[in-house]
Amino acid sequence: MAKKLGLKQRYALLTRGLDWQTTYQPMDKVFPEATFEGIKIRDWDKWQDPFRLTMDAYWKFQSEKERKLYAVLDSFAQNNGQLGLSEARYLNAVKLFLTGVSPLEYQAHRGFAHAGRQLPGVGPRIAAQMQSLDELRHAQTQIHTISHYNKFFDGLHEFPHMHDRVWYLSVPKSFFDDARTAGPFEFMIAIGFAFEYVLTNLLFVPFMSGAAYNGDMATVTFGFSAQSDESRHMTLGIEVIKFLLEQHPDNLPIVQRWVDKWFWRGYKVLSLVAMMMDYMLPKRIMSWKEAWEIYFVQAGGALFEDLARYGLRPPKYHEQATAEADHLSHQNWSIFYNYTQAAAFHTWLPDAEEMGWLSEKYPDSFDKYYRPRYEQWRKMEADGKRFYNNALPQLCNCCQIPMGYTEPGDPNTISFRESTYKGERYHFCSDGCKDIFDHEPEKYAQAWLPVHQIFQGHCGGADLGDVLKWYNINVGADNMDQSVSPDQKLWEEWQNERARVAAE
Repeated sequence: MAKKLGLKQRYALLTRGLDWQTTYQPMDKVFPEATFEGIKIRDWDKWQDPFRLTMDAYWKFQSEKERKLYAVLDSFAQNNGQLGLSEARYLNAVKLFLTGVSPLEYQAHRGFAHAGRQLPGVGPRIAAQMQSLDELRHAQTQIHTISHYNKFFDGLHEFPHMHDRVWYLSVPKSFFDDARTAGPFEFMIAIGFAFEYVLTNLLFVPFMSGAAYNGDMATVTFGFSAQSDESRHMTLGIEVIKFLLEQHPDNLPIVQRWVDKWFWRGYKVLSLVAMMMDYMLPKRIMSWKEAWEIYFVQAGGALFEDLARYGLRPPKYHEQATAEADHLSHQNWSIFYNYTQAAAFHTWLPDAEEMGWLSEKYPDSFDKYYRPRYEQWRKMEADGKRFYNNALPQLCNCCQIPMGYTEPGDPNTISFRESTYKGERYHFCSDGCKDIFDHEPEKYAQAWLPVHQIFQGHCGGADLGDVLKWYNINVGADNMDQSVSPDQKLWEEWQNERARVAAE
């Protein structure tokens, strides 16, 4: 009898055994994107995938996870799991996730499929194929999970349409548009290393932990279902960067510039998570400042100490990002409170207990800079003059966030930078964003900026009603009263009805 092949042998047959060198076309024409970025590869066979996952094993593992996931989702739906939430107000975090994060999973699926096609090495091609399939599965499971809430709450039904059009969703969308229009090596650094390895814990851990604390076991389950995939993704990210740095010394300055760029771009996207952690969870797990300390300062610091032997230093402006942890979530929540009339979720002012928590977590900044602002807005709301900003904000031409951030070390002054390119002036919220633009101005000069497009009449019309209709955000009388979310009112009615039936 033939001896059964081991995992290492089966992986070798799947990868090196199926690879070939072209004959009637040169390799440079078959893989045209492999050289234009300046990356030099001496030996693709040096690529080592520690998982050595074969396709039969992959489908077996994934199908088992699917079976367990959908068993939990069916149970959640049959038992009206939405009534077990801490508050309906929590659903606004789910809306932010579905509209801002889930479409990025699909973008990653498309991006890794393209990168895999453009990489000459068979090892990374197989790894990129596996991750592309993972990302598609993540998008599907997240959509299926959250679809249960769509039966009962507003703001969830038009997420693909909104992702392409709504002003604040241009922030995550532009991040992946930027990555997918880069070369294959830069894409692998941008998503595989900077996002998946350096920053992914700051995205998924707070969302899944927040879901668990607030009774959303369906969301927790799809997070757990994705965790084994994420471990492979992080391994791919670190393998990519070590492989590139070991292949040729000329790769180091190119990779360092990409690490600097994609750390800063990813950090700006994660500002949405900071706001969610500090303001959108009825039951909070930790502050953004604490999460940044654990998952970037400590874990990221250890990572870059390990990579120092390759000559790679920590990303530029990482000290500034750490200093901004005292202010980031408060400034973002203030922006959304200003413009909540044009958002697909609701905002509110923290109550006395929540402001006490914020004072405890941010002793050096909250009471001094942000409590007086919220107290003034609360007074205006009590007087029937709830504050709305009816002017369109200036946007950063790189990260596309409204220019609401302050100068490093000076929380009373708005940070403002500018560059001139081909006679046009461009604005930025930080030195990091300006540096990224100045290196590739021809790319970012073409950015689709929501405010500019509204002014040019490309977003449905000239007033707010026209733009919201173009967004497919339906605004009723109840929705304009932002003091209490319509979702919260509906959820409280259900809870009261359940209590009445139980009493009878």
